[in-house]
Amino acid sequence: MERIDSDMRRFREIVRGRIRRNLKKYISQGELIGKQGKDLVSVPVPQIDLPRFKYGKRDNGGVGQGQGEPGDAVGEGEGQGPGTGKQAGDSPGEHQLEVEVTLDELAHILGEELELPNIEPKGKKKFEAFERKYTGIRPVGPNSLRNFKRTYQQALRRQIVAGVYNPNRPVIIPIRDDMRFRSFKEDVKPRHNAVIIYMMDVSGSMGDEQKEIVRIESFWIDTWLRSQYKGIESRYIIHDASAREVDRDTFFRTKESGGTMISSAYRKCMEIIDADYPSGEWNIYPFHFSDGDNWSADDTMQCVKLLRDRLMPVANVFCYGQVESPYGSGQFIKDLRVHFRGDDQLITSEIKNKDAIVKSIKDFLGKGK
Repeated sequence: MERIDSDMRRFREIVRGRIRRNLKKYISQGELIGKQGKDLVSVPVPQIDLPRFKYGKRDNGGVGQGQGEPGDAVGEGEGQGPGTGKQAGDSPGEHQLEVEVTLDELAHILGEELELPNIEPKGKKKFEAFERKYTGIRPVGPNSLRNFKRTYQQALRRQIVAGVYNPNRPVIIPIRDDMRFRSFKEDVKPRHNAVIIYMMDVSGSMGDEQKEIVRIESFWIDTWLRSQYKGIESRYIIHDASAREVDRDTFFRTKESGGTMISSAYRKCMEIIDADYPSGEWNIYPFHFSDGDNWSADDTMQCVKLLRDRLMPVANVFCYGQVESPYGSGQFIKDLRVHFRGDDQLITSEIKNKDAIVKSIKDFLGKGK
């Protein structure tokens, strides 16, 4: 068993190395999102040879051995001739494994590869999580916790001391006083609360490619933040000229058209925070994705005011990702950088294509906030 465990650990390390080597490809191509389960992700790992039988050299005859040249028919005799089938290839095939890794493992690999610092929680209040550990044996407890071995040992000890134990007819019958039960204690461990609030522009200038970039990036943001917090929630807001809260599936599948008023999303975000997430108790992470095309300069100034007065004071950090679109002006990120120059509570990132997702993740998560 020790040898098996050692081989398994070694295999996991090999797989881990291959995943890390190909991580940027996985991120940019979005290969892992469709393979996600509740706690596991199937990762395609190329270039690992599968174990296979290999025939050795022998001289005692048999099919494929002895005299002859490659291409000669096997067992050729009267009335037989060469076959007419396609010629067999002589090159090995490519092998690809799909290996399941936990989301925690994937987050750890992401953190190592992008050199992400662990997050320092901002929320002052912590909620209590209970972990039960079995620590000993006691003479009382429910039947579900009865320890058969210790109960048997106690009954055997009692019969030996009483002189009623017969080794030739070893019948051990426990009585109530012999019963032994596992005991446990509950460790109370503090856990920080956190909420991720995703906002996305779904106006006519945001196409399917832009939404796919948002979908991929949010998967990795989720993966990292969930490794940092044990109690975490996600909320989703879509907006064009108005904003509304939706579920996750609707968030990534909605196709809208029309204009864009970014301030509507920021107001909806503030409503959610005020109603459900007091800043003294929660670590708050708003992420907004847009192509940077806003309805007017007046609405942009409304956004600046909402960010400065309402959202940034309560958030750990506010992240704005601008996805390049052939139809968007891209002006919004320029305005934010002018108004919040030097303020590290607001992080902006330009995402030109899928290859830029890796840098954007590092922009958002690399400050450890």
